[in-house]
Amino acid sequence: MTKRTARRAAREGTSNVQKLERGGQRGRNLQVLDGGWSPANDARDQAYVKNVKAKSKGQQALMDAIDAHALVLALGPAGTGKTYLAISKAVDALEAGKVGRIVLSRPAIEAGESLGFLPGAMEDKLAPYLRPLYDALQDRLSAKRLKALMAEGLIEIAPVGFMRGRTLNNAFVVIDEAQNCTYGQIKMLLTRLGWHSTMVVTGDPMQTDLLPDLSGLAQAAEKLQAVKNVAVVRLADQDIVRHPLVASMLGVL
Repeated sequence: MTKRTARRAAREGTSNVQKLERGGQRGRNLQVLDGGWSPANDARDQAYVKNVKAKSKGQQALMDAIDAHALVLALGPAGTGKTYLAISKAVDALEAGKVGRIVLSRPAIEAGESLGFLPGAMEDKLAPYLRPLYDALQDRLSAKRLKALMAEGLIEIAPVGFMRGRTLNNAFVVIDEAQNCTYGQIKMLLTRLGWHSTMVVTGDPMQTDLLPDLSGLAQAAEKLQAVKNVAVVRLADQDIVRHPLVASMLGVL
C-alpha cells in the first residue's frame, strides 16, 4: 500500500477493506470496499479532480439543467452533491472561458450553537462558515491554482450579507445553504444575476437553521417553477453519495 493510499484510508476510515487489487494508471492500488460508494474507490492521477461525472440520475439532471438554464435551484437532502456539482460546473465554466469569475456565497448562520466572539480579521471570522466552499474548491482545483485564482479575484467567496447592491455580470454564481436565507434574502440574491451569468442556488428546505416560517427557499422554488429559463431540480434519497447509512437515517429522522 502506497503512502498516499494509506493516508487516504486513514482519512476516510476505510478499515473494512476486503481486498486490494493492483491496477489503474501507474500501477496504483485500488481499494474495493464493503458499504457502498466511497471517495476512496476513485483512483486519481493527482490530488485534485479534473473530470466530474454524475453518480445518479438526479445528479445528471442537475448537471444538464446547469448547462441549459441561467438560473437553477437544486433542492435535496444532505449528501446529494448539490454544492459539489455546482462548484464543479463553475470551475469548468471559468477554465473554459465561458465566464470571467466565480462568486460563491453562503449565509453566516450558526447551526444551533453559539460560537461567541471569533478573533482575527473579517476573513478569519467568516472562515468557519465558508469552509465547505473552500473544501469543494480544493478538491476540484490544485492548491496552487486555487490560491492564484483567488489572489487575482477570479474566485470570490462572500457571505450573503455582502451581496446586496451588486450586479454580477459575466459570472458563475453559487448560493449555498439557501435554506438558511429568508424569502427577502433569496429575492435579493436572485436579482443580483447580471448579463452572461449563471446562478445555482442549493439547499435543503428540511434542514434549515432558521425558524420554519422564516426560511424562504421552498416558497421561492415553488414560485419560480413556472418561470422560463429557470430550472428547479429536486434530488432525493437515492441521489445521496455519502455513506449508505445517510440515506437510511434521513428516511427515519
